[in-house]
Amino acid sequence: MLPRLVSLFSLWLALLLSGGTVAASVAAPESPIELQRGTVTTTIDGVTRSEPVELSYHWDRRHGGRPGSATFDLPFTLDATPEAPWGIFIPRAGSVFEVQLNGALLQVYGDMDRGNQADYAKAPIYVPVPGHLLRKGDNHLRINLRADSARRAGLSRVTIGPATPVRTEFFEGAYAWRFTGSVLLTAFSLIVGGIALALWLTQVEIDANGHTRREGIYFWAALAEFCWAIRVADGVIPEPPLSWGPWGVLMAACYAGWAVSVMMFGLHIAGWGRAPRHRWVRWPMGGIVLGTVVFSALSLSRDEPLWLTGWLAVEIVLIFSFVAAFVVATVRKPNTEQLLVAGAALVTVMFGARDWLVIRLSDTYGETTWVRYSSVFFGVALLLIVLRRFHAASVQARGSVAALAERVAQRERELAATYAELEAAARDQARTHERERILRDMHDGVGSHISSAIRQLQSGQTSSGDLLRTLRDSLDQLKLSIDSIHLPPGDIGALLAALRYRLEPRLAAAGIEFEWAVDEVAPVERLDAQAMRQLQFLLFEAISNVLQHAHASVLRIEAGMRDGTVQLRVIDNGRGFDAAHAPRSLAERAGAIGARLGLESRPGRTVVQLGFD
Repeated sequence: MLPRLVSLFSLWLALLLSGGTVAASVAAPESPIELQRGTVTTTIDGVTRSEPVELSYHWDRRHGGRPGSATFDLPFTLDATPEAPWGIFIPRAGSVFEVQLNGALLQVYGDMDRGNQADYAKAPIYVPVPGHLLRKGDNHLRINLRADSARRAGLSRVTIGPATPVRTEFFEGAYAWRFTGSVLLTAFSLIVGGIALALWLTQVEIDANGHTRREGIYFWAALAEFCWAIRVADGVIPEPPLSWGPWGVLMAACYAGWAVSVMMFGLHIAGWGRAPRHRWVRWPMGGIVLGTVVFSALSLSRDEPLWLTGWLAVEIVLIFSFVAAFVVATVRKPNTEQLLVAGAALVTVMFGARDWLVIRLSDTYGETTWVRYSSVFFGVALLLIVLRRFHAASVQARGSVAALAERVAQRERELAATYAELEAAARDQARTHERERILRDMHDGVGSHISSAIRQLQSGQTSSGDLLRTLRDSLDQLKLSIDSIHLPPGDIGALLAALRYRLEPRLAAAGIEFEWAVDEVAPVERLDAQAMRQLQFLLFEAISNVLQHAHASVLRIEAGMRDGTVQLRVIDNGRGFDAAHAPRSLAERAGAIGARLGLESRPGRTVVQLGFD
């Protein structure tokens, strides 16, 4: 870069010492020539006029923003015919134009017959020149252009010369400064805006009333950067998707939207966003956007750029007032964030005032705006502040999470201690209930049998055999009560096995043949420990009735599955009983456990059947 600057300075010094370039410039074939004088022929509202011209030529300044067309004739003289290819460097020309050399058309940029469409004045132009088109002596460069209203049309000074120095020393630097710079600025703004938007969408707070709230600083940062990305991207779009009128209003609105979003960002940085006494500031900000849309539309529809120029002056005054107030507040209570924004704001306002003077008022043509580059300072400030606040919020969140985790751990320890106490109490309660259950079973079963035995003895009318059966029933009942403690819930097979183990010897002693026809049956889930005891007592009562009253010689127990239903049957060949008057205790116990009770009785065959779904 330094050698290039030295070469440019040397060239500028040589031109200065030679007195500049005259209308018919004469130079050695290997030296670039700057063309700045010639003639121009303009056509505006059907009126054609020719006159001498000295470039640069600012169309809006010369013709008040009215649309039209122009032809620039720029002569130059060569001492010899060039042997190497040449090139033409045009810093700025537009809105659309074509380049001719010695009567040959070199290049066309845009449609010369259609206005308010393309705009090729946004980037510098390099036009290669075939060597055979140049000749020794007089040469003639012609540039025809079509100018749109209030679009900064015109023609800057033109440089023609050997391709290598023209391209490397003139075009590449200008192209990097304007076109590549615009691309990089657009990408930078999109990245910063994307980060800010992601933070605004993800960083949600919940206030005391349970309402969700997002941090406004992230929203305004994202909106500012997106507006600026669209505005700067215009510098790399020669053929916009809209015609010049709507597109020009959109670009002006994006510029105003960027400025207002930046001010709203500063409003939140300064802590004024939620203060009731500062809410009025939002009205002027909204007026800036609305006024920009209105005056840009007026300027373009009436072909009078002064409408927008005047409004931009008002806008700069309003923005400067806000920046001044922000700087004063920063000086009074300085902090890192406000200092960053204040510095970027001051630089941006100064650059904006310079752009307004140079671009909107002066006759110079070919200058580019400085605000687009000063906005980088503000974008960096935005990014640093957003990331700094996000880091602080993350640290606070981690601290909150750690504190919450500690509170949760403390609660878990308290709950564990409480659960241990409840579990111990539950175990004690379960033991108490079990004792009560055993006592109740002993009272209802064993106790009732012993009481019966005592009454039999007291009556003196009971035989020893009846008394013995009563005492055996009492003993069997006691054993079954003990067995029920270890029965798995729902396991009918285990219950029947325990019943067989306890009662089979007694059946044999009574001379009753015992038949066992029990298949594997599925567990009945609804039979808990209490229900299993009820089932055990029900079966015991049915078998005890056979032992005491049936005078049977065969007792058969069956169990199996039929159509998904568990079925139990106690069958004997005794004398039977009246099935219409079933023992009340059997019906009550069957109802308590949700079993279907079925009775069938006649001499020689009695069946007590239980079904479980």
